[in-house]
Amino acid sequence: MKLSIIPKESGRAKASALFFVKQSIQFSDVLSEAGEKQVESALKSMKDGIFSDLEFLEIDGKATFFVDAAKERGLSGLDHLRMAGYRLAKVAAQKQIPVVSLMLADAATEQFKAIAHGLAYADYKFDAYKSKKKESFQVTFEIVAGTQVAAFKKIAADVAVEQKAVTLAKNLVNTPAADMTPADFVDRAKTIAKFTQGLSIKVRDMKQLQKEGFMGHVTVGKGSSRPPFMVTISYDGTKFASATAMRSAAAVKREARTSADHLVIVGKGLCFDTGGLCLKPPKSMPEMISDMTGAATALAAIQAIATLKLPLKVSAVLCLAENAIGNTSVLPGDIFTAKNGKTVMVDNTDAEGRLVLSDGLAEAGLIGATHIIDIATLTGAMVRALGYAVTGFFANDDDLALNTINAGEACCEKFWSMPLEEEYADALKDKFADLKNTGSDAGAISAALFLQEFVPENTAWAHWDIAGTAFVTKKWKYTEYGATGFGVQTLIEMARRLSATVDKDYAESEYKQV
Repeated sequence: MKLSIIPKESGRAKASALFFVKQSIQFSDVLSEAGEKQVESALKSMKDGIFSDLEFLEIDGKATFFVDAAKERGLSGLDHLRMAGYRLAKVAAQKQIPVVSLMLADAATEQFKAIAHGLAYADYKFDAYKSKKKESFQVTFEIVAGTQVAAFKKIAADVAVEQKAVTLAKNLVNTPAADMTPADFVDRAKTIAKFTQGLSIKVRDMKQLQKEGFMGHVTVGKGSSRPPFMVTISYDGTKFASATAMRSAAAVKREARTSADHLVIVGKGLCFDTGGLCLKPPKSMPEMISDMTGAATALAAIQAIATLKLPLKVSAVLCLAENAIGNTSVLPGDIFTAKNGKTVMVDNTDAEGRLVLSDGLAEAGLIGATHIIDIATLTGAMVRALGYAVTGFFANDDDLALNTINAGEACCEKFWSMPLEEEYADALKDKFADLKNTGSDAGAISAALFLQEFVPENTAWAHWDIAGTAFVTKKWKYTEYGATGFGVQTLIEMARRLSATVDKDYAESEYKQV
């Protein structure tokens, strides 16, 4: 898929597309009087069931797609546009139409961004292991933007960066575990750090983890022949603030603000999770390639944040291990001392993600985090509570919680705030150790309460449990099967908003600053 953003039609398009909601055509004031009558008749026919979404009709002498921008239930207006763009791109490629014109001169910037994301999602495929690969037909979407050409080009550039990050996360997750071991993941992280301006990387292997007391990784990973690693990737966007921000009073305030904030993204990276000695059921095993989605999401997000040169200090801590069965595997009842000095009894070896995350949270504190977001496919309880469409999250800071919800809405990713209910905290106490890694029947809450024990003092923290939204086995929105890339765009958007905290109008006006 290619985007060509122009002020008026070029005459190259072989077809055009009109987005409609019920009986109303969106974004187009360019139809002739006869064309408007044709559209009115077509929409009535669709209402009567004669035609369907993506019907191919002739309007004003031109072949025209009618795209329903309110087809699915439960989606926001922006996500309807994403889905409309996604379906349009799929059909245009199937029909092998080389150039499709979209009349978007009257669209708001966030509406164009939603459509651009939808068009881009249609390009994704994971065929690295197919013996015969199908060549995708390349469609150019000609965006008729009127006076908004410059703003739309800036948006298109940002969408390209964000979609590259989503693709990276999806590819990492969809790769079989035999080819995406902790060491393989480290190699990918090193390559990204090397070729992305502004990124630096620190890798701790098993020996260093033991020496420095990051025993969560050691405890989980010692049973596997593929040893664990903890990777810290750092980006200091304050160095780019002068070059990227407009030299206004608000921009100067923004630079001062970003010098104090440090967002650290901690990602669970279980490259495969057998459950350890508390073995998982066979039917759930194949999906465990996705148990490193948190680390994949964190890596993808920081690559995009650095590429966009957002004026904020950001780090990503990737907690990489394999939970396998071996003669050195952690045993139920074993006790270890975590990095922050608390002792932990391993009650269930399949509750391993929170153990490696305890190290990641400690590392976030050591490198000076002011804001921490940990992201993990952590509990089946969250899947049972909220399913595949909504991520449940916990936060100890109201501003960070609100930022999560608002940034998610802007990126068409749904978040639901869950309670850090202290009444369940006593269930984490152990007779011999300070804590055990399982608690009450409220599994997702207990996991979050456990993690809270390792959050550095005076630090804003949010825990995203993406167990339901990270990976799907049936079609969901723009994912046919496998990794969804959920969370990548919201993390990028949160970094944007954190870097713009002082200037509240910045997030809404950024695309006009070209």
